[in-house]
Amino acid sequence: MGRVPPTSSVPEEPAPVRSLVGLPILRVAMVGCAALITWLALLAAGFPSPFPPTILFAAAAMLPVNLASLALVRRALHREGQRARDLIDFSWRRLGTDVLWGLLWLVVLWVPFVLAVIGMMFLLYGGDAFANFQTVFYDQDSAPPFDRVLLTVLAIVSVVTFAPLNAPVEELVYRGYSQGGLVRRWPVVWAIVVPAAIFAAQHVFYAATPDAMLVYLAAFFVWGVGSGMIVLWQRRLMPIIVAHFLVNLFTSAPALVIAFLPPEVVAG
Repeated sequence: MGRVPPTSSVPEEPAPVRSLVGLPILRVAMVGCAALITWLALLAAGFPSPFPPTILFAAAAMLPVNLASLALVRRALHREGQRARDLIDFSWRRLGTDVLWGLLWLVVLWVPFVLAVIGMMFLLYGGDAFANFQTVFYDQDSAPPFDRVLLTVLAIVSVVTFAPLNAPVEELVYRGYSQGGLVRRWPVVWAIVVPAAIFAAQHVFYAATPDAMLVYLAAFFVWGVGSGMIVLWQRRLMPIIVAHFLVNLFTSAPALVIAFLPPEVVAG
């Protein structure tokens, strides 16, 4: 593929490659640090668990990471004479259309994502792939026996802060800033693939087991490439943010069921 010429909405000279690649890598490092701090906090509280911590704790710990990432990407964009709101291109008038686009992209991206998951499971386990899904994606030891109140608070924090904030921040960092700048410095294929690979690396810190890390690397790389192609075509982030938000909501909202579980289940 060739290069995409700059448009009038972006500066003539994009940010240096070290910034365009460095900011996404910095975000991955922050996610890793958040996972490590959370894990150490669990150990200090007397609840040893595998690393990385379960997704419930990881999602709650993402709040400071997302706030820091948002501040960093906004500052990076401002240095280039751009604004986050222009890349997102939110409009109340187009919200209905953007939601429909987001639903479409969710389906379009979900198919190769699931195929990547299944493909990696077959590479790892062969004919026993489906029999190992539960042990790969759920670790019984990763759920410390906290009380209902604390688990419910964590679930609420995860849903309220993770789903609405994580989607726009990640799309700004990986697709808006990084890919948006790299596509004007590198061949398009590399401008899409590199941010997608870093995006995939971030998700190993949400994996319950080492094998799940490998599956997540493959599946989220495929998702990242697909998202990058969509953003390159639409030249705005709002539709893909909707799809990303729905995924984050679907993965975090089920945690709220903790508030309604019987005490013996919550107690482990």
